[in-house]
Amino acid sequence: MSQSPSFSLGFEPHYGEAVPVTAGVARITANNPSAFTFRGTNSYLIGAETLAVIDPGPDDPEHLQALLRAIDGRPVSHIVITHTHADHSPLSRKLRDLTGAAIVGAAVHHAARDLHIGEINPLDAAADREHVPDRTLKHGETVEGDGWRLETIATPGHAANHLAFALSGTGTVFTGDHIMGWATSIVAPPDGAMSDYMASLDAMARRGDTDRLYLPGHGGAIDNPAPFVRGLKTHRKMRERAILERLRAGDRTIPAMVANIYRDTDPRLHGAAGLSVLAHLEDMVARGLVRTDGPPAIGGDFEPA
Repeated sequence: MSQSPSFSLGFEPHYGEAVPVTAGVARITANNPSAFTFRGTNSYLIGAETLAVIDPGPDDPEHLQALLRAIDGRPVSHIVITHTHADHSPLSRKLRDLTGAAIVGAAVHHAARDLHIGEINPLDAAADREHVPDRTLKHGETVEGDGWRLETIATPGHAANHLAFALSGTGTVFTGDHIMGWATSIVAPPDGAMSDYMASLDAMARRGDTDRLYLPGHGGAIDNPAPFVRGLKTHRKMRERAILERLRAGDRTIPAMVANIYRDTDPRLHGAAGLSVLAHLEDMVARGLVRTDGPPAIGGDFEPA
């Protein structure tokens, strides 16, 4: 019998401290809690002698000092970026200047699709458009250092350039914002795409029992992650069914659907929920399940096909 995945919503960030999470890996959490970042952004140090830093986080002087304390004068060969949102990658430039490490991983920030005529990207301010990696990593490519090796897993969806990284020989995967225990990942067009996100979940599911531990960009570790991934896919399918049910009940706009589907959700998150519904609708229109005039949009009218 398979065990259920485990994670803790009571995650204790220990701001400013390096917390060991598994062999050769320590977590330092930035003090940037919010409705979208949970207790803050997790940065990870890998290695013992020569280190890698995964997602150094926002441009925060206190977090930079916490990282430097944890590094403790050891050489850093690589700064690895899962994706280019402003809570994950901006500090990489200052850390590179101080350590000489190469910035590798996610490509420059780009959207999953072009903007429609008259469309405004509501998450444009969240993008780190100054990110220019020394080396962009593609699916299956590796980067390695003293006693560690990371395999790149392309996981677009939350962001078009999102990557996860498997620590070879350990069963540990750094999942960024693609898979987290505290909340489902935001998929918000045009930065992200639901079809990409679902395909990325399938890619992670195919890894099966090779993955033993997920270390996400926010919140605590996820043990035995395979059933958790299946649960995420089930959750998204349930959300798709809920959207179809609201359309059949007569809702024609995204705000109307959000008001019904997310009635128990903090109203401050309804804007993000609307973008998630839009992501589902884009996918459902492409698959012929839903009709709309013109491209799917927040202000558009929808009906079941």
